[in-house]
Amino acid sequence: QVQLVESGGGLVQAGGSLRLSCAASGRIFSIDAMGWYRQAPGKQRELVASIPSDGTTNYADSVKGRFTISKNNAKNSVYLQMNGLKPEDTADYYCNALISIAPFVESYTYWGQGTQVTVSS
Repeated sequence: QVQLVESGGGLVQAGGSLRLSCAASGRIFSIDAMGWYRQAPGKQRELVASIPSDGTTNYADSVKGRFTISKNNAKNSVYLQMNGLKPEDTADYYCNALISIAPFVESYTYWGQGTQVTVSS
């Protein structure tokens, strides 16, 4: 089994910063990509940022220039540094990873349990 465990959410004032962390553990052969999604109350889950195995990065337009995604391959971990937070960034943030558990086995998408980020105005 594979597990993703997030940490780092919390309450912060507008303009502040938070750093989210996510560690994957369990039966992992390879990680093709990792990323962060968020879901605000009453809204659909949306991609915030992603980083595939080649290290390139992809961001939602709403967070470009404010958020930075990074990873540590040795720790099977991904991070999201969030600066200049705005009230509209308030949401539950979910870690996501595309993982293969064995050679020649198709990769599968795994999700963390989510961590809440609240930005007060």
